[in-house]
Amino acid sequence: MSRERILTEHAPAPIGPYSQAIRAGKELFCSGQIPLDPATGEIVAGDVAAQAERVLQNLGAVLEAADFSFADVVKTTIFLVDMNDFSAVNDVYARVFGDAKPARSTVAVAALPRGARVEIEAIARS
Repeated sequence: MSRERILTEHAPAPIGPYSQAIRAGKELFCSGQIPLDPATGEIVAGDVAAQAERVLQNLGAVLEAADFSFADVVKTTIFLVDMNDFSAVNDVYARVFGDAKPARSTVAVAALPRGARVEIEAIARS
């Protein structure tokens, strides 16, 4: 099976030794996105909803770079520093995914890179 590294300037450059995504056959494995503005490399200002919005914009850019869309996503994992943020993140997530309701896990974590409050990773299939 072929493997292709996906990299787009419309999402933050990796801040470690990993790829934004890897296409393996008909599947796309997207690394977790945090709310970094790709232009500045800084965490976006605002509340967790604003962070979730940026995270999903970044994830959408990675999907698009690989010719996928949110409709192709079959599984996501959401990482939250505070489970009290679940509702606000869920509202943004529901609006972005619409009728495409992938399988999902939401996990509370002690901390995320760069002080982010939310991170989302995804697996998509064409």
